[in-house]
Amino acid sequence: MLRLAAILLFLPVPLQAAETIPGPVEARVLRVIDGDSFVAEAHVWPGHLITVNVRVRGIDAPELRSRCAGERIAAARSRNALAEMIGNGPVGMTNIGGGKFYGRVLADVTAPDGRPVAEAMASNKFAKPYAGGKRTPFCG
Repeated sequence: MLRLAAILLFLPVPLQAAETIPGPVEARVLRVIDGDSFVAEAHVWPGHLITVNVRVRGIDAPELRSRCAGERIAAARSRNALAEMIGNGPVGMTNIGGGKFYGRVLADVTAPDGRPVAEAMASNKFAKPYAGGKRTPFCG
């Protein structure tokens, strides 16, 4: 078992990222990072919790570190909206895959009240729908 874990750690990132776990996996939100990502403590097996950065699939939120002041303001509103929506969890995660960048997982996320997070964030204009590729700028 230990040998298998060691092998998995050294697999090329694209191979690890291609793996998807259907879920559902329940997680407690520890901290909201921005309007489309958060840190969670996921309950993966009885007695086994992992801390992981989660990116919400299907949206792109404004960047807090943007050069554009308007985007930074929108980013703070987006982060606050996500924090209010998912609070301390528990959130549900399905269709969980390896994140392409920054060591995060990418997942469909459901708020504690059962709402799909991506849909709610996009419909309330706190984020834009996103299906990959080049992101659309928030400022002109």
